Amino acid sequence: LDEELEGLLLLTTCGKTSNDVRDRSVEKEYYCQVDGQITEEAISSMKAGLEISIKGSVHKTLPCHARILDCGGESLPDGIPPPVRKIRDSRQHGPTTWVSITIREGKYRQVRKMTAAAGFPTLRLVRVRVAGIDLDGLSMGEVR
Repeated sequence: LDEELEGLLLLTTCGKTSNDVRDRSVEKEYYCQVDGQITEEAISSMKAGLEISIKGSVHKTLPCHARILDCGGESLPDGIPPPVRKIRDSRQHGPTTWVSITIREGKYRQVRKMTAAAGFPTLRLVRVRVAGIDLDGLSMGEVR
């Protein structure tokens, strides 16, 4: 995890569970607020896999699921709280788009690097699901 990531955090002392969560068979879903009105071409490029840099080496990401989130005219997707810190001053910048990206691998800052490689840098990143565990109904800071 990086310090700017929000959302679902799984804590365990069980090594098997920890290893299972990191396995490529487990989906991790993120909601990303990106800079600009993202295009279907950018979504398609992320779905197919992009080349990103990991520790100085080029890495081709595995195909993923990606889609534009319809926020119903609101600025936030359902269940996502307002940011704790200011993202940017909307009066001085253009529009943003929320997208859902579901990956099976978890390279360092992978989702941020994917959106940047597609031409739309991430402004805010919220993990909403790992496998069958999601944020449904949880408030910020709440645990179960």
